[in-house]
Amino acid sequence: MTDKSSIAAGTLGGASVRTQQSAARGLWSSRWVFFLAATGSAVGLGNIWKFPYITGENGGGAFVLVYLGCILLIGIPLLMAEVMIGRRGRQNPDGAVARLAREAGANTKWRVAGWLGGLTGFLILSFYLVVAGWALSYIPTTLSGTFSGVGGDASGELFNGLLASPMRLIVCGTLVLAATMLIVGFGVRGGLERSLRFLMPGLFVLLVGLVGYAAVTGEFLQALEFLFVPDFSALTATSVLIALGHAFFTLSLGAGAMMVYGSYLPEGTSIAKTSVLVALADTVVALLAGMAIFPLVFGNGLEPGAGPGLIFVTLPIAFGQMPLGQVVGGLFFVMLVIAALTSAISLSEPSIAWMTERFGLSRLKAVLVSGGLLWVLSLGSVFSFNLWADYQLFGKTFFDSLDYLTTNWLMPLGGLMTVLFTGWVMKEQTVRDAIGIRHGGLFRAWWLLLRFGTPLAIVLVFLNLSGLI
Repeated sequence: MTDKSSIAAGTLGGASVRTQQSAARGLWSSRWVFFLAATGSAVGLGNIWKFPYITGENGGGAFVLVYLGCILLIGIPLLMAEVMIGRRGRQNPDGAVARLAREAGANTKWRVAGWLGGLTGFLILSFYLVVAGWALSYIPTTLSGTFSGVGGDASGELFNGLLASPMRLIVCGTLVLAATMLIVGFGVRGGLERSLRFLMPGLFVLLVGLVGYAAVTGEFLQALEFLFVPDFSALTATSVLIALGHAFFTLSLGAGAMMVYGSYLPEGTSIAKTSVLVALADTVVALLAGMAIFPLVFGNGLEPGAGPGLIFVTLPIAFGQMPLGQVVGGLFFVMLVIAALTSAISLSEPSIAWMTERFGLSRLKAVLVSGGLLWVLSLGSVFSFNLWADYQLFGKTFFDSLDYLTTNWLMPLGGLMTVLFTGWVMKEQTVRDAIGIRHGGLFRAWWLLLRFGTPLAIVLVFLNLSGLI
C-alpha cells in the first residue's frame, strides 16, 4: 500500500469512527433542528432581560450599532469555531478539545479550554435558574392584576418582597430546574429536539405579538428612534466593551453549550451558514425585545436606563397602566420563562454529556447528579438576597460574585482559549475542511480574524476589567 493510500485509509477510518460515535451519541435530525437548538441556546435572558436595559444605560442607537459590529466581527467567528470543534470532536467540550489536540499533535492539556467552558455553563446555570424563577413568579402576580395602578415605589417593594422570600425563590427556581432536567433527561431527539420544536416557535410568536401590541398602544416611533438612530455623544469606551462582553453572553460563547450542540450536528451541514443564521436570529430577537419594551416604557413616561430592574420593576408599572396590561404582562413573563428555559437546556447539556462520556454514567444518573448539584449551588444565589445578604466576598454577594466571575472573566477566558486553540494549535487545512467555507477569500478573512482580531478584542475586555484601560 502506498503512502497516499495509507493516509486515505486512515482518514476514512477516522471518519468512520466519528460516524459510529455520532450514531451512538445521537444527532439532530436536520439542520433546521440544530438552528432551533442553537438559537434557543443563544436566545435567553440576555436578549429580553439584559439587552434592553444595557441599551437604555448606554444611549440607545449608537450602542446597538457597536453591538451589531461585535456580533459580526467577534461573535460569529467564535461561534463557528466552537461548533466546528464540537462536530469534529464528537464528544463533550472537554473530550472534543482533547481529541483535536491529539489530532494536531499538540498537548492534550488544551482540553482545559473545553473543561472550562462546561464549568462556566454550569456556574451560570446555577444563578440563571434563580432569575428564571423570578420570571415564573411574576406570571401569576401579573395575571392577577397586582400591578394595576402601582407606582415606582410599590413596584419596587413587590420585587423586593419576592427577593426577601427564600422559600418562594427556591420553589420557583426548583420548578425551572425540574423542567430543564426533565427535558434533557430524554436525550437529544426525545428531549432537546422535541421540546425546542415547540418552545422556539412559541417564543417568536409571543414576541412578535407583543411588538404588535406595543406598536399600537405605546410610543413606537420614539422607541425606534431610540434604538436605531445613533447618538455617538452618548457612547463611551466602556459602552463599547460592554457591547463586546454582551456579544459573548448572548450567543452562549465560552460556556460549552455551542460545542456540545455542535457535537450533535450531522456531517454535511454548513457550519458557517448556520452560525450566521443563529447570530442573525439572536440579534433579531434582542431588537424585537427592545421594540416590545421601549414603546411601553416611553408611552408611560418611564426611564429607559432603569438598569437591571427595567423588566421586574419598571415594566410592570407600564403593564399596570395600559389596556389589557394584565394579559400582556402575563404573556411577557411567559415568554421570558420560555427564553430562559431554552438557554437552561443548553447550559445543562455539557455537564451531562461530560459525566456520561467521562465516567460512563447513564443519562438518567447524570441528570440526577447534575440537577442535585445545581440545586444546592443555586441556594447560594437565593440566600444572597435574604439570609446571606450581609455576607459578601470582595464587596459582592454570592449571586453577584458568580455573575461577575462567569460573565466578565470565565466566558471571555474560555473564548480566548478556544480561538487560540483553533487558530494556532489546529492545522489550517484541518480547520478549512471542518468549517466548510468553500470560498478561499472568505475563509482567509475568517481565519485572520479568528487568529488576530478576536483574541485582541478579548484581551481588551480583560484590560478594561483590570482597570488598565
